[in-house]
Amino acid sequence: MPNEKHDVIIIGAGVVGCLTARALSRYRLKVLLLEKASDVGTGASKANTAIVHAGYDPTPGTNKAKFNVAGNAMWDQLAGELNFPFERRGDYVVAIGPEELPILDELWERGKKNGVLGMKMISADEMRRREPNINSQVSGALWVSTGGICDPFAVVAAAAENAVMNSVELMLETEALDFVKEGRRLVGVVTNRGTFPCRWVINCAGLYSDVIMRQAGLETDFKITPRKGEYYVFDRAKVSINNVLFPVPTPISKGIMVTTTVHGNTIAGPTAHNIKDKEDTSVTPEGLEEVFAGAKKLLPSLDKGDVIAVFAGLRSSGSTGDFVMEVPREVEGFVNLAGIESPGLTSAPAIAQWVVDALWEHGPKLEEKPDWDPIRPPRPRFRDLSPEEQTLLIYSNSAYGRIVCRCETVTEGEIVAEVHTPVPARTYDGIKRRTRLGMGRCQGGFDTPRVIEILARELRILPTKVTKKGPGSELLTRPAKVQGGCHA
Repeated sequence: MPNEKHDVIIIGAGVVGCLTARALSRYRLKVLLLEKASDVGTGASKANTAIVHAGYDPTPGTNKAKFNVAGNAMWDQLAGELNFPFERRGDYVVAIGPEELPILDELWERGKKNGVLGMKMISADEMRRREPNINSQVSGALWVSTGGICDPFAVVAAAAENAVMNSVELMLETEALDFVKEGRRLVGVVTNRGTFPCRWVINCAGLYSDVIMRQAGLETDFKITPRKGEYYVFDRAKVSINNVLFPVPTPISKGIMVTTTVHGNTIAGPTAHNIKDKEDTSVTPEGLEEVFAGAKKLLPSLDKGDVIAVFAGLRSSGSTGDFVMEVPREVEGFVNLAGIESPGLTSAPAIAQWVVDALWEHGPKLEEKPDWDPIRPPRPRFRDLSPEEQTLLIYSNSAYGRIVCRCETVTEGEIVAEVHTPVPARTYDGIKRRTRLGMGRCQGGFDTPRVIEILARELRILPTKVTKKGPGSELLTRPAKVQGGCHA
């Protein structure tokens, strides 16, 4: 309730915000997590390359380097506790032609300085053996065993669920507009749904973190510039690779890569172009051509005819070029996290722990809960079960025997389960991101009417109130039929 005082308010429910909420849920604190969108993880966290980076790319001595390596080491335990897909596949930085080989040596030295383990230089012949479709002009590669892949939205949703299970309050469609101050101290957050008193505010607002900084009272020239990355998604029945393939990096990005995913699709991208609009996730003909040209440099056999989807994401590129992580003196009661771009996903668990440590040092005394539960129980994924397990599941709940999405083998039982979780899916996109429904070859062409029906039933709303991604994105405008006849 607006009059209730919270110990901590976190602004932004992306991967950093949700993992921070989960980390703080371990302690006797009243934590409120605010998100202006209709679901968690709808910003940069939903649209990226899904890579858990090893840490050889960031400049030594930076926050990016430190928290990349520290965060990478935390992912096995995190995935085990939260039950989201994660595979430590390792990754390759591939040199094409002899002129790119010296860059591998630079990355090797940088990785050593950053404390990266599991690095190995491999020959061109060995690279061809490991990836038969690689460009024949390959001259060598840096192999790093600690690289991994994940489902980034699943990470966010699982962290949010576990935080809520441990008494964090989550408010969606709640936008932070301003702050209440007493002198230099923040004592409340003004939102579109009321004012919430608090002792501490944590800025996890991603693309809007610079706006929050200034609203809080920081006098700074720091600026977030959205950096757009465009991607291709390939049909897993037509394109199948088992590796994570990076080109040699450029001064502003890791380049156009080609990688497998935890769901078996191959994706290619991203571009790296600064734009002005913090909401522009459109794809462009020029960007997609750049992606395809870069991808074919690594895998010349790729064919546009095998593409099933394109998308774009935005990175929160800060003007300092590094993560901003501070408890500023000029604004009391404020923890500032800004410019958390790549490798932000990898670094997020370590950043969350840094916030806990910062509150230990500057904030209220933290007392651990004796009943804190780090486990977020898994839910059945029908397509991943054996025939015997599928039969038992259907026997226990017949809804699991009704396939709604044929491409991805998603059942009605899975959809219903996601509507009734601690952080429920309440939109078509919410179901899509949690179950992969609509992400196959037909891209939702067959499942949408059935999903609308299920959501309307489970949420107890009219079908015309079912939305794609929240208010203003209703999927239906009016009933096609009424009792007694059709609409004119």
